[in-house]
Amino acid sequence: MLLILTACSSSSSEVTGSVNKLDRMGLPPNAVANVELRDTSLQDAPAITISTDVIELDGNQLPVPYVLEYDEHEIIESNVYTVFVRIEADETLLYITDTAYPVITRDNPTQDVDVFVVQVSS
Repeated sequence: MLLILTACSSSSSEVTGSVNKLDRMGLPPNAVANVELRDTSLQDAPAITISTDVIELDGNQLPVPYVLEYDEHEIIESNVYTVFVRIEADETLLYITDTAYPVITRDNPTQDVDVFVVQVSS
């Protein structure tokens, strides 16, 4: 009997890192961080969300780790992918990324992508 084992190539990959902020303001206990992997290739068009990690902070403060899973077979090498973060509490936006954090393509990282958010003025 001949037994042949073949390795199945997984098409699942991930972008990992942490969400950080520089100010010392505490977050409310019910704050939620929405971390998104987006295709931001098209100018003058809405970004396409590829993956989301919703992190209920439950009173914890930043930094907090995130994991964004994606199907590597759906990645187009010429496209631009970025990590975007919103932190909300009671449906009020508190913090947001104001800088693009490119990942995956064009020699950009997929691991240890530390993203910083800034406070939204009220």
